Amino acid sequence: MISNDKEEALCSEIRREILLKLEQLYPTGGMFVRRDAHPKTHGVVRAEFRVNSDVPQEMRHGIFASPKTYQAWVRFSAGSPGIQSDRRPDIRGMAVKLMNVPGHKLIQQESLATTQDFLMANNPVYFIRNLTDYSSFAASVRKGRLMSFFLNGMPWHWRLRELWLLAMATLHNVNNPLTIQYWSQTPYQLGPHRIKFSVKPHDMGLTRVPTNSPNYLQEAMTDLLQTKAVTFDFLVQLQVDKKTMPIEDATIRWDEKKSPFLKVASIYIPQQFFTSNEQMMFAENLSFTPWHSLPDHRPLGGINRARLTVYEAVSKMRHERNGFVREEPTSWTLPS
Repeated sequence: MISNDKEEALCSEIRREILLKLEQLYPTGGMFVRRDAHPKTHGVVRAEFRVNSDVPQEMRHGIFASPKTYQAWVRFSAGSPGIQSDRRPDIRGMAVKLMNVPGHKLIQQESLATTQDFLMANNPVYFIRNLTDYSSFAASVRKGRLMSFFLNGMPWHWRLRELWLLAMATLHNVNNPLTIQYWSQTPYQLGPHRIKFSVKPHDMGLTRVPTNSPNYLQEAMTDLLQTKAVTFDFLVQLQVDKKTMPIEDATIRWDEKKSPFLKVASIYIPQQFFTSNEQMMFAENLSFTPWHSLPDHRPLGGINRARLTVYEAVSKMRHERNGFVREEPTSWTLPS
């Protein structure tokens, strides 16, 4: 464990490096500023988040306390810091924003907001272990020397496992963002418990043969949602062993044999058209952070604590530079 002062310094350094990288990518002078991570939007779609009536008793906390259906926006994205072809290997993301969620939220300046966010990627674990490594990674990316994070110094200091995890995360075969599984990667509270969560689609089959289009993932989503609705199961995994299911090491996968994922809700995405200019611009204006959250779903671990300050700073910069008003949505209606 590191001291609070050391953690605060590391978080500040991570924030500084990421903002400097954004300044390099988007110099002042009219350039549209995108997110530092997951900047490419495959689509943002309307959805319903339906809490089950048979949630296990020990999991009935926060939004899972009682059966209820929430309107939601769901964004599907690509992880690379630059916009690139869908043909290139990449991490895929899914971010869910529930609306009209009562109760005070964790971000002090947005405590009265009525949204609850869940952020996931299509790999069970993260490739950065802790805050110290996160700081080194951010500096390597900003300097344009990504591989130095993994292979810096003498061979016994190399981060070969982390490099392997990144390779595994980016090499998943993805034909459609709507037909793959996603994981929280980092841990969260669920009332008194510590958990990870995942979403798994009912239909994980291939929906179309990938084309050479640089945007074939959005095209695959469009094709599918023109003809049918899509449903994901929202799953929760309880921490049952603190030693083998750590909070502060995001590269460790929690053993599903010891603690299987259990369904507590579903995400229903109806048939729809989602690629209008207005809706794609709305996607750019949205901000997602694990700290848009009720206290019962508090993010845990150093990586998540860094996200509090980093995501806030990046969102603030994007909105100010792009001339957007930063506000949380309250319905499926697009801003006029």
